[in-house]
Amino acid sequence: MKKSLVLAMAMALGVTASAYASNPFTDVPAGHWAYDSISKLAAAGIIEGYGDDTFRGDRLMTRYEMAQIVAKALAKGANVDRLAAEFADELDALGFRVAALEKKSDNVQITGEVRYHYAHTELKNPSANEHEHGLRTRLYFTGKVNDNWNYVGRIENQQWFDNNKEDNDTEFNVAQLEGRLGGLDIVAGKQDDVFADVYIYDGSFDAIKAKYGDKLYISGAFGRPHEADDFDYHRFWQAEIGTATDGFADGKVGVMSFGGVTQAETERNNIFYAGLNFNLGKDLALSGMYLKSNNDKFDGMKVDDDGYVVGLNFKGAEAEEPGSWGLFANYFNQGRTTYIAHTIDGYTDFNAGFKGWAVGANVTVAKNMVANVAYYDTKSLKSALDVDEGTKARVLWSQFDITF
Repeated sequence: MKKSLVLAMAMALGVTASAYASNPFTDVPAGHWAYDSISKLAAAGIIEGYGDDTFRGDRLMTRYEMAQIVAKALAKGANVDRLAAEFADELDALGFRVAALEKKSDNVQITGEVRYHYAHTELKNPSANEHEHGLRTRLYFTGKVNDNWNYVGRIENQQWFDNNKEDNDTEFNVAQLEGRLGGLDIVAGKQDDVFADVYIYDGSFDAIKAKYGDKLYISGAFGRPHEADDFDYHRFWQAEIGTATDGFADGKVGVMSFGGVTQAETERNNIFYAGLNFNLGKDLALSGMYLKSNNDKFDGMKVDDDGYVVGLNFKGAEAEEPGSWGLFANYFNQGRTTYIAHTIDGYTDFNAGFKGWAVGANVTVAKNMVANVAYYDTKSLKSALDVDEGTKARVLWSQFDITF
């Protein structure tokens, strides 16, 4: 049965004799009538021998073994319809096994992003110039737990090139379980995300988050922030309700509350926020957010406890679309207690809070390669509180992102 099969497969795949075919089986001598066909089919991965490097061509095969060979031939594009019909049941069973194997092999997906950035900062009163540039690499590992749940991990390496010595660190900084439980979307574990459209918090935290609904949604979170050293906060909770219709207007209202393990440890900061987004046209969007804190003290000094942000966006670079581009402009006015870890690449480390503006552009130079440049001009809301650290700052920021 094996001899006739070899000829049938060789003819179906158009296999011809080759002087360069090597013999993988010790019991198929060079003068054998099927030597070239066996060698070529073995090289193509359609037939396999046994563990002792023999072919055993005179041995009768089981129907399952035959179905395996037919399946491999079909995958190579062979016209073996009559054989496929004969072994239909076995192929169905084998197909389930193959599908399960492929699913298992795809159980973990690896994606990543690389970012090079350069920033030049000018501080005034007192004056000082700073610059930094570095390379950040992130690898994401997404493991499929079942049809409803995934595990996501992230390894991050940050290299700094500001001096002549090697300066880098690597950490495993995302480890989260995400999925759906009933009608809730759940994310739990060590995460990296933003709150209040990036204007209150952008960074890592340990938390559980839940969201219910789509176009009209309610969401909440509870956990421990990692980027709150300036305030010594150890706990936070957040709640938000909003719309996400992609229509003319969408809005949200929410509160994010930070505090210590006990009330006596540090004064709680409750930040209320309300935002609106308007789609003014196909490529133009206007956004605004108002923020209000119940706390008007920072490091023992009285500061502004409210703020607002206005933004305008035109188009936008899409990583999948080479040549796509965008422009943006923002104006900020935020008291120091209205943000914990701000997301902007400009200078915001003023004791009193900051106000200022930013403009920028981005363009996709090739698929999954995006260049960005931005300019930030910020200053302290109350200069007297920042006279020692600087009251004005200008930052020129550029970065190049690669995703894969």
